[in-house]
Amino acid sequence: MDATHERAVKVLNSLIETTLDSANGYEEAAENIPDGQLKTLFAERSRRRMDLSRQLQEEVRTFGGTPEHDQSMLGKAHNKFVDIKNAVMGGASEKAVIDEVERGEDFIKGKFEQAMRDDDLPANARSVVSQAYESIRADHDQISALKHSMH
Repeated sequence: MDATHERAVKVLNSLIETTLDSANGYEEAAENIPDGQLKTLFAERSRRRMDLSRQLQEEVRTFGGTPEHDQSMLGKAHNKFVDIKNAVMGGASEKAVIDEVERGEDFIKGKFEQAMRDDDLPANARSVVSQAYESIRADHDQISALKHSMH
């Protein structure tokens, strides 16, 4: 595999891990929020992020790479921390869940922005990342507005 393809696989796999972290974070949020409307929103976001990760995995295959299929170690550790925190604190408040979701949205948005600034990323990979970013950005903006409406 040439250096350009290796770079694309590395960047895309990093985005896959982060997107899987996000999907799992949304699933966790859906499980920890009492509000039915937010529960539905978060469950739908989890499904959309899983779909997005599959699209990124397909792109990795076009470069001859092996796509990531699991979330990052940091993401797993964070999910466990949230579980422990919720158990100790006696459950998560709606505001706390929204705050945590928005923090995750800030992180994933930043990762996609960084990937789009990568001059070594091939044009076809950049196009896939850019399309995915539009979905990420729209989700981020909606969650941010939701958070600010609660504060």
